[in-house]
Parts: sequence; C-alpha cells; structure tokens
Amino acid sequence: GWEGASPGQRDWEPKGIAMKADVELGETAGGLQAPHVIKVEGIYHMFYGDWGRICLATSTDGKSFERVLGANGQPALFSGPYGNTRDAMVLKTDGVFHCYYTGHREHAQRAAAVFCRTSRDLQDWSDPVVVSAGGTAAGQTNWSGGDCECPFVVKRNGLFCLFRNQRYGADNLNTQYCSTNPLDFGVDDDRCCVGTLPVAAPEIIEDQGKYYIAALLPELAGIRIAELDWID
Repeated sequence: GWEGASPGQRDWEPKGIAMKADVELGETAGGLQAPHVIKVEGIYHMFYGDWGRICLATSTDGKSFERVLGANGQPALFSGPYGNTRDAMVLKTDGVFHCYYTGHREHAQRAAAVFCRTSRDLQDWSDPVVVSAGGTAAGQTNWSGGDCECPFVVKRNGLFCLFRNQRYGADNLNTQYCSTNPLDFGVDDDRCCVGTLPVAAPEIIEDQGKYYIAALLPELAGIRIAELDWID
C-alpha cells in the first residue's frame, strides 16, 4: 500500500505489504496481483487476481481488507474461460456491476481476450462475454497473450471507453476503444478503436471533479500519475 494526500502528490508514503497470497485458501503463492477497489454502500470491495481466479475482499476503511469466502471456503468469485484469469476492474452502470478482466491461452488463433461478467450483488456473476479481442492491437504485443491486458473502462457522456494494454517498458503501448455498449468494443475488428497512448496498464481516477491517469513507469519501478483531459 501507498498513501498520499491527493492523486497529484509526489512521493507517496509507503505503507508496506497489505496482503499476501494464502495457499490454504487456494491462492497461488506469490500470485496476488492487480487489486481494484470500489466503494458500495459504505463498504470497500477489492477485486484481485490470484494468478488463476478473480477473488474478493472487503474493508470498512479501505486499507485493511478481509477475504470474502464462498461456500467452498475460498475467496474466488470465478475463473476462465481462458487461463490465468487476471486484471479485474468493476464498473457500475444502470444498476448492474460489470467486471472486466483478461485471460490467455496457448496455441490458439485468439490467444487473449477482454471478458466481462455482470452482477447485481457482487457475488453471483453471469457467464463471460468477450467484449474486445483481436484487431490491430493483437499484433502490437511481444508475447502471444499480452494484447488484452489490464482492461479499464470509463463511462463518460454516454460512451464507454476501454483502455486495453499491449506493451510495457520503454515502448509501452495502450489502445483505446469507445462504444455505446459496455459489452461490445469490437471483436476481431477496429470499428470502435479511437487511438493509442504511450503508457502501460493505465487506470483512470476521478477526484473532486478532476480526472487523473495512473500508469506504470517505463522502467517498471513504480507508478506515475498525471491530470487527464478528455477531447470529445
């Protein structure tokens, strides 16, 4: 965890390790990644990957989280249909929660895809729908499953904007798509593609009327944050 007084503050204060994988609960040792937190009715819900499943933990203060265990005694909400289910983010629109995530598979014509599952209670989730895959972005990654990573969706002015990642490091690359349908950003085509940005794994933050973009540093040693302007 890290803590700052505002999104634009430099040199946030390190707070140490917030969670570690619990192998007794079925999590992969060293596999916790990509936490995404939303606040619902006063409770913070953290969706995270354990290297094979999307899991859930909750908190009353947004800092200390407890895993939400299902009937099987494990924190997993779902996995698949591809392997290495990961990179969950959740957006609520029209009373329905949409969980976007990715996965990949080896030796397949479509090696990776951005999926979405929906829910009204954050516990029971629909079957997955492929919302974005293929297209020009599929040829912009340096490994077969890396063109649909870290999906992040923002709703603005009636449009849904998907940020879909391809590359990390010095030549980082992210492709954006806009659609009126949160479940369709184009599959095997670029009809919703609106542009690219030289950033990796961006997340969009709205705070006190301002938008910010957070993304990995090119050297992968931390996070950079800047104010974000939208050009319609």
